[in-house]
Amino acid sequence: MQEPKTYFIRTYGCQMNELDTEIMAGQLQKRGLSPAADEESADLLIFNTCSIRDLAERKVMGKLGQLGRAHKRHALIGVTGCMAMAKKDSLFRKFPHLDFVLGTNNITDLGVVLDEALYTQKQVFKTDDRFEENLDYLVAVRDHKLKASVSIIRGCDKFCTYCVVPYTRGQEVSRPPESVVEECKKLVDAGYKEITLLGQNVNSYGKDRPEWNCLFHDLLAQLDRIPGMCRIRFMTSHPIDITIELMQAIRDLPSLCEFVHFPIQAGSSRILKKMHRIYTKEQYLEKVALLRQIVPNVSLGTDIIVGFPTETEAEFQETYDVLKEIRYSVAFLFAYSPRKGTPAMRWNDDIPEEVKQERLQRLMALQEEIGNEERQQMLGQTVEVLVERFNRDGKNLKGRTRCWKKVIFEGDESMVGTLQMVTVHSYSHQTLVGSIKKLALID
Repeated sequence: MQEPKTYFIRTYGCQMNELDTEIMAGQLQKRGLSPAADEESADLLIFNTCSIRDLAERKVMGKLGQLGRAHKRHALIGVTGCMAMAKKDSLFRKFPHLDFVLGTNNITDLGVVLDEALYTQKQVFKTDDRFEENLDYLVAVRDHKLKASVSIIRGCDKFCTYCVVPYTRGQEVSRPPESVVEECKKLVDAGYKEITLLGQNVNSYGKDRPEWNCLFHDLLAQLDRIPGMCRIRFMTSHPIDITIELMQAIRDLPSLCEFVHFPIQAGSSRILKKMHRIYTKEQYLEKVALLRQIVPNVSLGTDIIVGFPTETEAEFQETYDVLKEIRYSVAFLFAYSPRKGTPAMRWNDDIPEEVKQERLQRLMALQEEIGNEERQQMLGQTVEVLVERFNRDGKNLKGRTRCWKKVIFEGDESMVGTLQMVTVHSYSHQTLVGSIKKLALID
């Protein structure tokens, strides 16, 4: 088997997976490989996978099956990401044409695994249960020139009963603050305007390393002091770890955007307990009220699962009522599907699929109504927009507000990469439409 000259990485799942792909691409280019235009022309094909949703996993399995039946044989085929951790060497039994499996905690070993697969001509898998903080984040090859994601903590210690993440990404391991600051400084110096801090639970940052004396709000304060820092976002959060200090940081730090992903998952305290979310509905609502008191202009996002085992119609109605009360700006809504390896897998998936879908559709209709009302209220408002690129129509520019709203407006190419004040005059579907009020160029 010859050393591959080109690679193609197919990414599934969350922003953490997308960042891992950027880091792997950087490692491969450092090795001398070039990105291929598509899967068919690549010497090395990597599937960076997700196990959170059944659909993403089925897509990968189907694709691997197709490659096994195809006449053309890639030099190397590998699986990385959460599915690699969940299924490990069992993937080799199902797909004998697979060359290597690399776990989420072993991205730094990509080169070693490639060498072993090439030298031994045997299948190789490396899936450590714990992440060792020795990854070269600066090698990442980023597609976007204005926005970048930065990993600050990996793993999760919460063990929600429906979630595979603690089993596929391991325990929480925080990245040293000086390493995060160094990467963010380099990104700002390179012209990046928006940095999103990533972790399965960013709010837990630093709790595993008390000797650092640096919790999440402390890290945010350090990053805000970087000269030229424009915008900071973070995701995702666990409500139990959203502190008053973090709320005050959102209020006080100029670069920190007023958007918090604040996932409730369900509106029934009994279901929340069964999910092992560690808070009640009442505690969640109290924390939201406190956040809105400290940061009156904050926008909230959420995740919600409907049809969790034993969920009654009355308990679903509680979730519906919470959605109606909180009025989230962004909501990711899902019907429950059991995931192998989770505690919930042991329970009877007793809610019929048609009931799950009917509940999901009711929530989606309510969220669409809330979104339309919110967009209607924004008419006439002037908002700060980071201009990212031209819209698909080729005439309007496109960007996002600090609170994650998409906006299009007329402008020229010189505005890309700048902050503009845009007055909203209409909207189309979920996108706000506006016009420039005044110029606010960023050097």
